[in-house]
Amino acid sequence: MSAYGLLFRLVLRRLDPEDAHRAAFALIRAVARVPVLRTFAAAYLAPRHRELRTEALGLRMHGPFGLAAGFDKNATGIDGLSMLGFDHVEIGTVTGQPQPGNERTRLFRLTADRALINRMGFNNDGSAAVAARLAARRPAFRTVVGVNIGKTKAVPESGAVADYVTSAERLAPYADYLVVNVSSPNTPGLRDLQAADRLRPLLTAVREAADRAVTGRRVPLLVKIAPDLADEDVDAVADLAADLGLDGIIATNTTIARDGLGLTSDPALTAETGGLSGAPLRERSLEVLRRLYARVGDRLTLVGAGGITDAEDAWQRILAGAGLVQGYTAFVYEGPLWSRTLHKGLAARLRVSPYATLAEAVGADARTRKADA
Repeated sequence: MSAYGLLFRLVLRRLDPEDAHRAAFALIRAVARVPVLRTFAAAYLAPRHRELRTEALGLRMHGPFGLAAGFDKNATGIDGLSMLGFDHVEIGTVTGQPQPGNERTRLFRLTADRALINRMGFNNDGSAAVAARLAARRPAFRTVVGVNIGKTKAVPESGAVADYVTSAERLAPYADYLVVNVSSPNTPGLRDLQAADRLRPLLTAVREAADRAVTGRRVPLLVKIAPDLADEDVDAVADLAADLGLDGIIATNTTIARDGLGLTSDPALTAETGGLSGAPLRERSLEVLRRLYARVGDRLTLVGAGGITDAEDAWQRILAGAGLVQGYTAFVYEGPLWSRTLHKGLAARLRVSPYATLAEAVGADARTRKADA
């Protein structure tokens, strides 16, 4: 067992999950504030693999593996997370107005399943405060920063578009890319916005807002979808994204499903409401990704998320069509060496594959299936 595994088993798993997150994140930020410490930490935790260099969304990255939204909701620890080896860091979800989120307890570990259930409810400082923090930031490391935006809970559905537009206008100047999150299960009515007839005006308005706020460059815009969409709705979102000229789709967010996932944790835990993430989500997220790639091919950048635990998971997403991959839940269980280990394994898989570059591997399985058909 690794040192972190022992720490998790003896200490962290005994703490409330949200308290453990706060403590771990505070430690990461503290190390990153000390120049000598962060330099040595990055040298060990974030060695670069030239063969993994990635270009996606018009952005150059050290590799394809990033930290999904939810860990750093308020853009308080980007340098620390980059120090740990994440090739991009997606902050948020950020809403137009600050909000405390749902009442605690709202985060649960399903340790036996390497999973989490959360009903955080978009707790964050609001887009004005986060924009000010990003404006004042002086990066210690070069990393790509994505900004994930969602709807303020107190805003009625009729005001959703305006709420997203407010956040987009404030945050686009500081974002390497923007993500419209319409797939969290923890804001009432939010997932209804995934319907194509409601999603079109929302994405159009956010695209226009980003273009107004940033005139010197085009800020890539993505939409993040749920794994619980029916296949025909996945197709509809793919078609809409392509029609609107979006830059990408993130597949997928957490799931409200429990049945059929093979969960072995205490039934009282698995019955908690909220979005389930982690290893049990692997197969459905991969299935959605494959369906999206079959629909849009290389016209959009697809981001594989949901159930990514190790290098093999990441490699399978790339072969299925993901230009980028993201994780979060496994970070809780694997600790600070997670990114280093995953990058090493990904580089090893590429070296023994028939592909000269990572870009060649993107969607290779789909092309093989098409050729064999």
